[in-house]
Amino acid sequence: MYKKEKHSASKKNIVLIGFMGVGKTTVGQMIATKLKREFIDIDQYIEQTYHMSIPQIFEQKGEPYFRKLERKTVIDICQHHYNNIVSLGGGAFQQKEIREFCLENCLVLYLDISWESWKARFELINENRPVLNNRSLYDIQQLFNERKHAYSMHHLKINTDNKSPEEVTASIIEALQDN
Repeated sequence: MYKKEKHSASKKNIVLIGFMGVGKTTVGQMIATKLKREFIDIDQYIEQTYHMSIPQIFEQKGEPYFRKLERKTVIDICQHHYNNIVSLGGGAFQQKEIREFCLENCLVLYLDISWESWKARFELINENRPVLNNRSLYDIQQLFNERKHAYSMHHLKINTDNKSPEEVTASIIEALQDN
């Protein structure tokens, strides 16, 4: 947990972080509906803005270029749009600038998943994730473990293991009311 002090979610953007495939988009849309807020998926926003899919950006421009776009987009959205639910791509929170900005200006909610639960979802999420291309399951587990450190810096954490998106959403709404 990043800060122990109370963080009012009433006006701040709620930023969802977690490993790819944990359900940030699905759950984020459900939270937005329940809280009557706008939902912004950073990856979808980048795709719409730059008229290219994330895999195309990775392939044609490279990961460093994508990470620069991602950083600019996250900070711009969180500076100029308020009271939204914002879903970050799985690797976004690895960037120090994004992490520090979000922790200072938003309510950061970590959707946690165990490796075993994530591995069970692998076939469902593998297609549109350029970071997973040509990686063995061992390599992906290393990436999973590396990202855990950045994800450990958050305001709230919700475990998603063996929970439906509806159950995760209910847990988040309850946690936000307690906060």
